[in-house]
Amino acid sequence: MGLRLLGCLFNLPTAVIYGSLSLFVSILHNVFLLYYVDTFVSVYKIDKLSFWIGETVFLIWNSLNDPLFGWLSDRVFLSTQQSGVEISSPEVILKRLKALSRNGPLFAISFLAFWVSWAHPGLQFLLCLCLYDSFLTVVDLNHNALLADLAVSAKDRTSLNFYCSLFSAIGSLSVFMSYAVWNKEDFFSFRIFCVVLALCSVAGFTLATWLLRQRFETEVKVKWDQESTLKELYIEQPSAPLEKRITLGEYLKQLSRHRNFLWFVCMNLVQVFHCHFNSNFFPLFLEHLLSDRISLSTGSFLLGISYIAPHLNNLYFLSLCQRWGVYAVVRGLFFLKLALSIIMLLAGADQVHLLCIFIASNRVFTEGTCKLLNLVVTDLVDEDFVLNRRKQAASALLFGMVALVTKPGQTFAPLIGTWLLCTYTGYDIFQRAPLSNVVSAQPKLASHGAWEPTLRQGCFYLLVFIPITCALLQLLSWSQFSLHGRRLQTVKSQRQSLTQSQSQEIKMI
Repeated sequence: MGLRLLGCLFNLPTAVIYGSLSLFVSILHNVFLLYYVDTFVSVYKIDKLSFWIGETVFLIWNSLNDPLFGWLSDRVFLSTQQSGVEISSPEVILKRLKALSRNGPLFAISFLAFWVSWAHPGLQFLLCLCLYDSFLTVVDLNHNALLADLAVSAKDRTSLNFYCSLFSAIGSLSVFMSYAVWNKEDFFSFRIFCVVLALCSVAGFTLATWLLRQRFETEVKVKWDQESTLKELYIEQPSAPLEKRITLGEYLKQLSRHRNFLWFVCMNLVQVFHCHFNSNFFPLFLEHLLSDRISLSTGSFLLGISYIAPHLNNLYFLSLCQRWGVYAVVRGLFFLKLALSIIMLLAGADQVHLLCIFIASNRVFTEGTCKLLNLVVTDLVDEDFVLNRRKQAASALLFGMVALVTKPGQTFAPLIGTWLLCTYTGYDIFQRAPLSNVVSAQPKLASHGAWEPTLRQGCFYLLVFIPITCALLQLLSWSQFSLHGRRLQTVKSQRQSLTQSQSQEIKMI
């Protein structure tokens, strides 16, 4: 029985094993996003000053660690022949898999550090956030880089992304299961639940990376055997000329001339802002726009579906990408976001059913767009490879540079949102008592009557005008992006012709 199971695992397609890595990240990360703030504020009683110091340091580290880890990972690939030894694609893939096999389990262990009080709340908050984000960044960078390294053709990359979305959707079920054990007064059951999730993640990372390494170690071994045979036969291999190592400053100068990269990060900065705006203000919109008009179960359903639906919806978007291309699908989603927001603005805040659909669909479509953009970054990796005549694509480094420019959107979202809300309504979320229940169906207290109507109107305008503004800015920048159609096909054919001399296209996608 055990041998049969092992045989089945060995016969799984590469795309399925690669996609399963998303499962072992999402089962932890979704729980982290949902509960870490509530845990430190409501359970550990962190003070406001310590909370904001922690968030500020986290913002700086979160923005810098992507390009830092990307540079440390890929700087050798920018000029691979400086030592006279060529690095082949299987060796690059093996390097990334080894990084995942080491850092994946460490990521799961860092997740556990949030749920046990082991230091002063302010210090623990700062250390846990930075440690968790460091391992998450290394895992994400290497996982995303594999998307560009494992395949060049759009069809194969879409297949890889399809399984990532499928397993991410399965991983989102941990959010639903967490409701059964979450209790601020009795934290024991939730801690056990988190330990079980972390153990599953450790086992999954270990097994998946081991299976993938077995496939590519065979290719590398064949290459080494060939070189060894040539040496034994006294056949001298042609030596490649030594190349100068590219410095970080030279690499940044190359990126500054990469026109499509610049337009993409402009668009993606707005996208990251909108994604996190929806995440940050989703509970507030439920509380002040719908809580007295929908049941508790309906509110919980909207909250839960907003986590799992983007992954399921992405499966459909990926099928559209295969037919129409990523550029056209992303542009269509921007137009859809603009149209739905205008319709909601014209309908008004009193259309409860339409409001429920809009709040949920706004988050679902926005998150779905974010998940398609990794495919665009892999195309930018190809273009960077061709434009700068690299010997090996610096995939993780380019993903890191994209994150450097776009991650500030995570911080701008709550800052701009709370500032607009305070400016328009006078409502300061830090000066009032915390909301008692995100999806409570109870009517508001009479003492709130002085500010509730204005706050409700302010939430509605925030809900519709932010997507309208984001959509217009994104359509403007996306119209300048030229890496699609014939241009994209030319870049891909040039990269494939350059890499065919090193190795074959990825096996068993």
